[in-house]
Amino acid sequence: MNEMAYVLIYGAGAIGSFMGYLLSDALDLIGSKIENVALLGRKNHMNRIKNFGLQICLPEGIKLLKFKHCFSDLDDLKTSDFCPEIIIVCVKTYSLPGVCDELKKSGLLQGRLKNALFILLMNGMGNREVFDELDLADSRVLEGITSLGVKFSDDGMVELKGKGKTILEEKIGEDNRKFMRDRFLEKGFEMEFAPDFKEHQYSKLFVNSVINPITAITRRKNGVVLSSVLKNTVESVVREVVNVAAKEGITRDEKSVIEVVYSVAEKTFGNTSSMLQDVLKGRMTEIESINGYIIRLAKKHNMEVPVNEALYGLVKSATAVDPTE
Repeated sequence: MNEMAYVLIYGAGAIGSFMGYLLSDALDLIGSKIENVALLGRKNHMNRIKNFGLQICLPEGIKLLKFKHCFSDLDDLKTSDFCPEIIIVCVKTYSLPGVCDELKKSGLLQGRLKNALFILLMNGMGNREVFDELDLADSRVLEGITSLGVKFSDDGMVELKGKGKTILEEKIGEDNRKFMRDRFLEKGFEMEFAPDFKEHQYSKLFVNSVINPITAITRRKNGVVLSSVLKNTVESVVREVVNVAAKEGITRDEKSVIEVVYSVAEKTFGNTSSMLQDVLKGRMTEIESINGYIIRLAKKHNMEVPVNEALYGLVKSATAVDPTE
């Protein structure tokens, strides 16, 4: 069995950095550096980790992790001796085309990464279709989702805000499955390998399509979704998404989906959604791969989704350089 795999976290932001912690070795050896996980992320974040380590803020206290390998780009990886077997892609959805371009231009897919497994652990939908442009064997690419709530506090520091399950497609090999599950379990986290992964993806889409845009537009935390004045909006979004999903073979009861949305909003009442964080920092959001994805599916099936279109337009205008564009 593969007791340890070498993992590259491609896009070590909030979730990516936390994944580096979950999959890492040598955590109990004082002064030791993690060798089996490498981080690739923003230069300032990587430099901070190189110099001072990565701070993981957990409810029980802070863990400080030292990594042997921290990269700011693929050129750094090229000049190192690190050879990853698993590459976990944790970038924002709008950055994925750029990642594909970087990988193609690097030549690494024909070299050091020619046998690597890619896991797209990302928000939103349509990521696999974007990644398909690399023309990799189907067995080498799989998707995952996570319900972990992690906040990027500062360069070199991330904070766990909420525990949740991480779900990957079932087709991952048994050795890698055991390695990942064991690492998660030893740190008190849960990982599932789902034969019905698409069902899980849509479950997350149902929730994200409501909570993300509403929090981004109102600039309020997740609990705002429970407001009585938003009841009709929430129900309308869910109705539209459930109807579109049915055309894609995902059959759900509208009332049950609404209950799940409210349940998540209650459990994460004080959380700041990732889309709201992006809006507050003036960054692009992942609206294209959430409500934008629903709109594209609706057009494919000649359906109308006016409430999703309204939320999509409002979020886009809130982050546009020129709102008239």
